[in-house]
Amino acid sequence: MSGGADWQPSASAGALRARAALLARTREFFAARAVLEVDTPLLVSAPVSDVHIESARVELSGAPASAGTAGPRLYLHTSPEYAMKRLLAAGSGDIYQICHVVRGDERGRLHNPEFTLIEWYRLGWPLTALMDEVETLVRALLGPLAATRTGERLAYRAAFQRELGLDPLSATDAELAAAAARLGLQMRTAAGGPDRDELLEFLMGCAVGPQLGRGSLTFIHGYPASQAALARLDPQDERTALRFELYCEGIELANGFQELQSEREQRARFVRDNAERARAGLPVAPPDERLLAALAAGLPECAGVALGFDRTLMLALDATRLDEVLAFPTGRA
Repeated sequence: MSGGADWQPSASAGALRARAALLARTREFFAARAVLEVDTPLLVSAPVSDVHIESARVELSGAPASAGTAGPRLYLHTSPEYAMKRLLAAGSGDIYQICHVVRGDERGRLHNPEFTLIEWYRLGWPLTALMDEVETLVRALLGPLAATRTGERLAYRAAFQRELGLDPLSATDAELAAAAARLGLQMRTAAGGPDRDELLEFLMGCAVGPQLGRGSLTFIHGYPASQAALARLDPQDERTALRFELYCEGIELANGFQELQSEREQRARFVRDNAERARAGLPVAPPDERLLAALAAGLPECAGVALGFDRTLMLALDATRLDEVLAFPTGRA
């Protein structure tokens, strides 16, 4: 719709009812497992440092300010992860949250700047147990679509070897660049060309990911250590991280970690992220000192995951675009 008709919801009444039903089913799922629902702020004082995610900046009129300043710089959270980890360090126990998050520069068939995440943390769980629980919840949400699907666990390395005939851990940068060029990546950029992780991200996004989860719910695990984000490294192979993603019909639905507990290592990762952001000409901000203080105080051993609710609902309804399950996408907000 366009012009005078764009006041109307993008999603049908049936999609809105399905959304409400699946949200209720999610809350029943966690209530049955005695996982506590929590609520953390949408407005946060520190952005994420991840070079692939942009935090939306907010200015509040009348916000408390220091002498001679315009007030604190605030951001819309891209995930409730930092705040939820502060709750975990304070002794909350197992927790989950259903919330809206906002990420800049995201718009397309499978993207909207504002979307809904289901994020939860399990104390003392290994990543394998969390994958089992994610699969159970996703099957419950997908309904008939999941009934005939197998469950697949595949190493990141094996997925690249299967789809591209490349070992992502040992291939040279030149081999990765050649594979990316064959898929259409333009190598000449203002920064001098993509680095290794950018090449791997491109290959995953264009060639590997779209083939995953065809007739299955596919968990990819063992990501390169350079893509660990807030996950621990695998003590059995420190070239890889204790991280997984879930794919269905070529669509990424979830991202999970065996959570990093070390304040020192997390601070070092923030520094590296900011150096990479500066190299790429992206905004740089100080790290979240409250998160780092929580890690220093003692984050319990835990595994955590974020599940994209809107994409899961889209698949459950056999929709082709995220807009079909959102009442008001950002273009109509």
